[in-house]
Amino acid sequence: MRNVYFVTLTALILISSCKSKEPDAFAFGNFESEEIIVSAESSGKLMEFNVSEGLNMEAGDYCGYIDTTQLYLKKLQLVSGIRSVSARLLQLDKQVRVNEVSMNNLEREKNRVVSLLGGGAATTKQLDDISGQIDVLKVQTEALTAQKSVIRAESESLEIQILQVNDLIAKSIIKSPARGIVLEKYLYAGELAVAGKPLFKTADLSELLLRVFVSGNQLEQIKIGSEVDVFIDGEDGSLRKYRGTLVWISGKSEFTPKIIQTRDERVNLVYAVKIRVVNDGSLKIGMPAEIRL
Repeated sequence: MRNVYFVTLTALILISSCKSKEPDAFAFGNFESEEIIVSAESSGKLMEFNVSEGLNMEAGDYCGYIDTTQLYLKKLQLVSGIRSVSARLLQLDKQVRVNEVSMNNLEREKNRVVSLLGGGAATTKQLDDISGQIDVLKVQTEALTAQKSVIRAESESLEIQILQVNDLIAKSIIKSPARGIVLEKYLYAGELAVAGKPLFKTADLSELLLRVFVSGNQLEQIKIGSEVDVFIDGEDGSLRKYRGTLVWISGKSEFTPKIIQTRDERVNLVYAVKIRVVNDGSLKIGMPAEIRL
């Protein structure tokens, strides 16, 4: 019995010695993700919305669309307006051509009158009348040319409006902006979407960020880009180890969050720090963890 007691006591001492050599946690915190809130870019009835919470999506995946009936009708109206403008331009071109033909005829008549005027077979009034008619046609042609410029500007304005409508139609098609898993869904098919109103929230969970808080006297021990050991609770009270990279240190201090317990409870001001950790599927948003240097 004495031998058993001695062996047991020795084992307890060794275990206690091993535990005492285990380094203390440097800081504590919780995992979070870089979330993306996808909002509607146009307003209208949500005709189709193939998104569900937990769905894994890739960047550019089709999610649904917002009603574009009014936009389509607006586009038809603008296209009709361009056709009308084109017809008016064609009509003006014909009028300009008629004036040019008339001026050519008058120029020939004028030359004939000038010749007759030298022989006394024509009068000055005839020459003046023809010259006046030519001047009137020139002014009319200049006016028609000015109208064509105005109408061309009107056509360009309509074309720009069509581009705007096309852009709105394209924005009515909802696509996933990045690779990730849908965390929350805010609207359903048949509901009214408003520009700027959130549709769903997604996040890439292949990597998570561990936000921890360190005191001011701990800052000199860490730097951006350094690697740290990250531990989460495992089975039977053990700790599961991950490797993380420190990617961000807050530029200002803040009061210790209630959910965080630092080693030195007398420290009131701490600095937020983020460590990026590759997720093997075991890490979850909100899961507590600790880091050790």
